[in-house]
This record gives sequence, structure tokens and C-alpha cells, in this order.
Amino acid sequence: MPKTVNYICTKCGKKQALSSDEKTPQCCDMPMIPDEPLPVCEMSATAEHSRMDEDNGPCDDGRGGVV
Repeated sequence: MPKTVNYICTKCGKKQALSSDEKTPQCCDMPMIPDEPLPVCEMSATAEHSRMDEDNGPCDDGRGGVV
């Protein structure tokens, strides 16, 4: 059973939801990108919590107020 994927246009911000088995939609002459929420931060990226082997990629630190 295909799941629903939410897409967003990086140029105009238009959103569209499609089935995962459908082709990636186009908007503003560009392919739309999947609109996925950021993963929750597991460790603070401050100097005292930083480690050389940790991936400090973007994550949701909970300050956005979105539940």
C-alpha cells in the first residue's frame, strides 16, 4: 500500500500531497522536494556536549513550538 508524501516548492512554497508511487510533481519549472519534518535533536551541539564522531546535522531542538 503506497503511503502519502507531502511535497513543497522551494521557490513559491506551494504544497502538494501525492501517493508515493506517483511521479515527483513539478512547480515553477522545478521538481518539488519532499516536505519532511526535521528529526528530533538527541544531543546538544554546544562545545561541552560536542564529539568528533557525532553528526551535527540539522534537527528540531523543540524551540519551534510545533508539537
